[in-house]
Amino acid sequence: MKTESIKLVYFSPTGTTKTAVREIARGINPGTVEELDITRPGARIQQLRTSEKELLIVGVPVYLGRVPALVTEWLHAIQAHNTPVVCVVVYGNRAYEDALLELHDILALRGCKPVAGAAFIGEHSFSTAETPTAVGRPDAGDLEHAERFGQKIQEKLRSVASADRIPKIKIPGCHPYRQEPCHPYQKGTAFWNVDFVAVSDACVQCGTCAAGCPVSAIDPENSRAIATENCITCCACIRHCPAHARTIKPGLVSDVSLRLYTLYKERKEPEFFI
Repeated sequence: MKTESIKLVYFSPTGTTKTAVREIARGINPGTVEELDITRPGARIQQLRTSEKELLIVGVPVYLGRVPALVTEWLHAIQAHNTPVVCVVVYGNRAYEDALLELHDILALRGCKPVAGAAFIGEHSFSTAETPTAVGRPDAGDLEHAERFGQKIQEKLRSVASADRIPKIKIPGCHPYRQEPCHPYQKGTAFWNVDFVAVSDACVQCGTCAAGCPVSAIDPENSRAIATENCITCCACIRHCPAHARTIKPGLVSDVSLRLYTLYKERKEPEFFI
């Protein structure tokens, strides 16, 4: 079958998921690519409608082994009609558990036809200079794998006459899913409702952090004011601060960062299912 265009859909606060799906698309070598970045709240208002003539590549980060709940809410509103889809998750070198299976299930339920699935590694949101986890991932090796994966997807699509003929893919994971859905960390619970971002005097109130926050948890007029009950601990504000004025405070999140650094140093490689 021949698709007329490719549509990339991604939730990517720190840019790792966006990088992976873009490289997959480059491997497919499409004539037309449209990107839908659903990271910012305003982008998650409009529904997505797709047809059999499009190829959809959907990428999301993994939080506690699941697709973040604020993303699943939007995904469940997709209206697709036999749309071939590539399911992509990106995790911080710990484990992706049932996230890829969950993404596959949601998209199939919404009328998509899964062609392939992949799990990539991205630098963990809690990675720091002192406790680095998967620094620089996805790296050149990951992107080379992604491009080749895209080429294989193209070959598979050419081998079938229509979306109805796409063979089913087997995705690892468990039913029921092993973790509870999260926001991405159980919105409203005391465990993750923490004030963990330190803001130094280097802050010039440029507004970059507020503009990039996926849940509008930072006051655009005062970047020190953070609505911790909305914060999803993605650390995008820390990563994107041009003045390097934001860091992780000592406490719960820094303890998790140390644990990740201690337990998950060994490099994991992307996994593909096609």
